[in-house]
Amino acid sequence: MPLIRLQKFIADAGVCSRRKAETYITGGLVKVNGEFATVLGTRVDSEKDRVEVQGKLIEPKQKVLYIALNKPRGYVTSCEQATDKIVLDLVDIPTRIFPIGRLDKDSTGLLLLTNDGRLHHHLSHPSFDHEKEYEITVKHPITDGALKTMAKGMPMMGSKTRPATVKRVSVRRFRITLKEGKNRQIRRMVRKIGNRVESLKRVRVSNIRIGNLTEGAWRHLSEKEKSILLKNLDQKSNYQPPGSKK
Repeated sequence: MPLIRLQKFIADAGVCSRRKAETYITGGLVKVNGEFATVLGTRVDSEKDRVEVQGKLIEPKQKVLYIALNKPRGYVTSCEQATDKIVLDLVDIPTRIFPIGRLDKDSTGLLLLTNDGRLHHHLSHPSFDHEKEYEITVKHPITDGALKTMAKGMPMMGSKTRPATVKRVSVRRFRITLKEGKNRQIRRMVRKIGNRVESLKRVRVSNIRIGNLTEGAWRHLSEKEKSILLKNLDQKSNYQPPGSKK
């Protein structure tokens, strides 16, 4: 872990401004690993060093991560599983993150992972109307009538699915955009119209697209992607990203 200036560490942890942190340091109010640190050039390792300000232990601010993963078939969308491979096995980073929403074991495609709990809630809950787009291949040719039935909404699990956007790609392939996520919803819808899903791939969540990300690979969201995603959330709720001030 790269060393950072002590005053920056204190400010980044949300204790005070950097200038005020410098005052604490020169005033003999800061300890590093039990020893007073009064030199402004002091550098610390945020993962190893123990920093105290006025006797209070300062916890480093956790960096908020937003990751896109192209989930392969055979992986379970879970943080812990006794027997199956899990999606976190594919993302080799020390920070604890968790998946947003689910893709079942046999499905592939875009999965977002983060350590931002509020983002997880706002993207997962259907009341916020965030779109998720899927590309589906079915076993038998699918009729225009069947596509219209899925688009209008269908009885399922004691309620009715919400209207969806459905576009034909070929005789056996179509794309569907949902604003909800009932358990195995698309597979159940396809069964109700007398067909069967052969492959299901999520290609978009809100403004985030899978693009050319290969199966099993992951990447951090770009600054532009994060900005648009968080702006969309803010417009639909009282969401406030970690570290922001309103």
